[in-house]
Amino acid sequence: MSVKSQLAELGLFDARVPRYTSYPTAPHFSAAVGPDTYANWIEAIPERASISLYVHVPFCRRLCWFCACRTQGTQSDTPVAAYVETLKAELALLARRLPAGVTLSRLHWGGGTPTLLTPALMTELAEAIFALAPLGPEAEFSVEIDPNEIDEARLDALAAAGMNRASIGVQDFDAEIQKTIGRIQGYDVTRQAVEMIRARGIYSLNADILFGLPHQSKARMTESVQKLLSLNPDRVALYGYAHVPWMAKRQQLIPSDALPTPEARLELFDTARRLFLWDGYAEIGIDHFARPEDGLTRALKAGTLKRNFQGYTDDQAEVLIGVGASSISRFPQGYAQNAPATSAYTGAIREGRLSTSRGHAFQGEDLMRGRMIEMLMCDRRINAGEISEDFHISAPALQAMFEEVAQAFPGMLEIGPDALAIRHEAYPLTRMIARALDAYDLSKAGHSSAI
Repeated sequence: MSVKSQLAELGLFDARVPRYTSYPTAPHFSAAVGPDTYANWIEAIPERASISLYVHVPFCRRLCWFCACRTQGTQSDTPVAAYVETLKAELALLARRLPAGVTLSRLHWGGGTPTLLTPALMTELAEAIFALAPLGPEAEFSVEIDPNEIDEARLDALAAAGMNRASIGVQDFDAEIQKTIGRIQGYDVTRQAVEMIRARGIYSLNADILFGLPHQSKARMTESVQKLLSLNPDRVALYGYAHVPWMAKRQQLIPSDALPTPEARLELFDTARRLFLWDGYAEIGIDHFARPEDGLTRALKAGTLKRNFQGYTDDQAEVLIGVGASSISRFPQGYAQNAPATSAYTGAIREGRLSTSRGHAFQGEDLMRGRMIEMLMCDRRINAGEISEDFHISAPALQAMFEEVAQAFPGMLEIGPDALAIRHEAYPLTRMIARALDAYDLSKAGHSSAI
């Protein structure tokens, strides 16, 4: 039976499920985790530990209609400069609590548009971060770069600060699609940005492209992917456009009748997927592709691939600290999120308080179910021995869980004493299969389409 037939038979074409960049997912966070809990988790980090740091810059020069991220538009540098001062103040608050000798394995600036910062602000922010914790050996410092909002001076500042990986958003190169989603970014502009990045010795390049956009067809998808391949990115994230106008009001500007059907979305994904595979990329999880020599491919082969809020990572740090409005931190004890609204975040920091507004402390089977979901999302296979050993669950009890999942997806899984694995032809169902291990109520979370 084809994937299309399976989806139709099970009534899953219209299913809405999490992307599982965390477990439990953010809609289940609560105010039970606040600044005190967050501070305790920071102080519990071992001395000389290696951690990750994410910095969120919520400003954009223009607001793309397709984007559901927490961003705000600005035509002035004044609020951006003020925000950087707040980030520096938050880093100072963290420095009072962070144990000695901590280094960074990963540093990522996201947004929004981090490249809105002037060169001087970029340098100031980098210096404040490295005063908190320096980059460790073989660390990765990546920045999301908007090709429409970058120049030589800003790239010089980023390179001088130590950026060694760049991430660019493409979405789609078709002019009509770009106009419909409010994101005008020609191929030449993108190519010039890539050339400037590589001219500074920064050869590690990530790119994002979307499927499921209005007016997309297989021919248009093919043309955009081929143009992207000409830029030779090391990694590509092939994300499904999440049309959630009830959450992101700006998406109401996108005509819903121009969106492809779920069946067409699946064909668009498969069209792009085949092109990446034909060009020698390895398939990473549900929506990433990487060159054979890339760290994600090596991690996949070694069984060390991880899932986090940016998608897939080869970072092995147990702690991710998020700074900036709406940023989420991940600890062995749970998740903590800063106030989503920039005004609330800024107000707390300026008063000398951490701005943690909600989160989740792991309890019950959270860690076990989260690890099983991560295994499915990364490896499409749950290692029964690892789960039994790490979480002290008996083999019969684990097998019973596997059987329950398999019953919901007849013929799509293979179960043995050592593992539960997703059959290759059922890979597009990975998120839906992972949902069967989710113990939380998803009925009111408003997640994006599974296809």
